[in-house]
Amino acid sequence: MTHGRQAVCQRSELSGGQFVEFTLGNGHDRQNERSGFIFEREGNLYAYLNHCPHLGIELNWMPGRFMDPDNCFIQCANHAALFIPENGECIAGPCQGEALTPLEVTDDSGTILVRLPE
Repeated sequence: MTHGRQAVCQRSELSGGQFVEFTLGNGHDRQNERSGFIFEREGNLYAYLNHCPHLGIELNWMPGRFMDPDNCFIQCANHAALFIPENGECIAGPCQGEALTPLEVTDDSGTILVRLPE
């Protein structure tokens, strides 16, 4: 961990539209750990807490599977809410108008760091 940031993966792991899931926390307090995911889209990195704003559950269908069948939107596996990948805004579903919680991302020479949320 570096100044409130945690290494979550290597940039090379995000090639080809891959999503990488990770756990944020200090490793000593499991109750305060949070899961997140990161992906690359058109050369930009995006990371969010893996937490649906409607039900508070994890979004993914299966490990690493977050996108809708058309690969356009992040989709909640439970109630099919759709989120814009670039800003996390919900555009369809029961949490329309809400958004995923973004995480600050830094690329440190190919190691991807995510800032722990407050």
